[in-house]
Amino acid sequence: MKPRTYACGLDAAVDVIGGRWKALLLWQLHDGPLRTGELRRKLPGISEKMLIQVLREMEADEIVHREVFHEVPPRVEYSLTALGQKLNTALLPLGDWGEENMRAIARRRGVEPAPRH
Repeated sequence: MKPRTYACGLDAAVDVIGGRWKALLLWQLHDGPLRTGELRRKLPGISEKMLIQVLREMEADEIVHREVFHEVPPRVEYSLTALGQKLNTALLPLGDWGEENMRAIARRRGVEPAPRH
């Protein structure tokens, strides 16, 4: 099999944040470390299996750091690495664009926008 090549920087970035959950996980981790259960509560609809899979992929891409605390019961926290923080900052304009256009996008796609907090 031929190794993948990236056509441009955007291609590489989308490869790292692609899928439904990665950008949302990045956003949830922007304020600081969270445990697995906290992340699940903040992302309704994600299964435990999918959450763990996506976190492992993000850890392999060095976007997320996993820290295990050897306590009883054991505790695991996820946080953004410096690279993850930089990526999150790069996504801010995209999030702003989405906020500005969310209602119109939802209307065209027949989706209900989430209530604003």
